[in-house]
Amino acid sequence: MSSPHLKAIVFDVRPNSADANNVCGTIGGVVLRSPFIAIDEFESEKGLPKDYLNVSITSRGPGGAWQKFERGELSLFSFYEEFGRDLSDTDNSNKWYTAYCARKKIECPTLPVMLDIDGREDDATDSYDCHILRAIHRIRASGRWLIVALTNNYSKHITDSSSSPLTAGQPPMGVPDSELQFLGWDDKAKFHLRALFDDFCDSSELGMRKPDPEFYLLACHRNGIRPGEAVFLDDIGMNLKAARALGMETIHVPIGGTLNAVKQLEGKLGIDLTSDLDHDNTTYAKL
Repeated sequence: MSSPHLKAIVFDVRPNSADANNVCGTIGGVVLRSPFIAIDEFESEKGLPKDYLNVSITSRGPGGAWQKFERGELSLFSFYEEFGRDLSDTDNSNKWYTAYCARKKIECPTLPVMLDIDGREDDATDSYDCHILRAIHRIRASGRWLIVALTNNYSKHITDSSSSPLTAGQPPMGVPDSELQFLGWDDKAKFHLRALFDDFCDSSELGMRKPDPEFYLLACHRNGIRPGEAVFLDDIGMNLKAARALGMETIHVPIGGTLNAVKQLEGKLGIDLTSDLDHDNTTYAKL
């Protein structure tokens, strides 16, 4: 059913820390493909139960290293150190994972007694989701809707605590080129990502993150719309719930389900977003 009142499509962009109550219980993204496979491999390599790290990240709440990093409160190397401590904290992680298994009504496996995880290790390569990218190109070509990113992200311009914030185009102070290459922070690729959107609301730049209602309201205010005039696409249940509470229409984008999500969006907008046209030059570039 179409929604002619819509003025904006709001997309999640980067991988998020997971909702431990979500059935998938994974780390995912919408515009960028989910790094779930890499996280799964990392847990397997460490001999950890499935979703053990996701539960650990989420259960720390606003005070966790991941959450603080996404609000721009930690420099890169401080994040590595604090994130490693969080992931290595088996006392709390085991308690949270046991409770997670109880909620899911699944048998709790053997849990690690001790961990020593390097916060820099747990990394995955970003790449565009082809179905979402094609949809964004076609929405933009129509000229009828605003395209907004609302993302829990870590800013490219990461600085040491002793340095001042940098202006766009400058390299992050205190972060060597070799580290940026390791993270896949390529200036050209990141420019192309942001260029897809009319507005890019980045948690680490704005100091708030989903599912904080103020983050959604700020995105609407910046773009001159009311929440009820936007449709929001995200892969995390708690983020969608917060959007619906504000009056936004929502579309869940489960891992592996982006094509179906785009078909739902297609129905709301009333334009073709999914047919594979010969002149469609959409590419599936890595960032």
